[in-house]
Amino acid sequence: QVQLQESGPGLVKPSQTLSLTCTVSGDSITTKNKYWSWIRQPPGKGLEWIGYISYSGSTYYSPALKSRPSISRDTSKNQFTLQLSSVIPEDTAVYYCWGHSPDTWYDYWGQGTQVTVSS
Repeated sequence: QVQLQESGPGLVKPSQTLSLTCTVSGDSITTKNKYWSWIRQPPGKGLEWIGYISYSGSTYYSPALKSRPSISRDTSKNQFTLQLSSVIPEDTAVYYCWGHSPDTWYDYWGQGTQVTVSS
């Protein structure tokens, strides 16, 4: 069974960099055609996709976030990490990691972690 688990600080100060890690169990993040995304949901709003890192290590980000997000991975730990720079209070949200594939039903979510941006 594939499981994803987010971890990281729950409180970040404005202008700092938010860093979250997703640990995957039950599958390898290098398995062909698997993509590993970060998604967030601000309070009272819908889901917003942030970006992904693919099984090959390629990345793609939402243009709406400009150059602030960066996703990397540690294949030895089967983890992938989100860094979001220059955070503002509007970055406050529940952050989820998501494993998915474009050509199968593969669809696994972490339970989500609350991140608050506040001084």
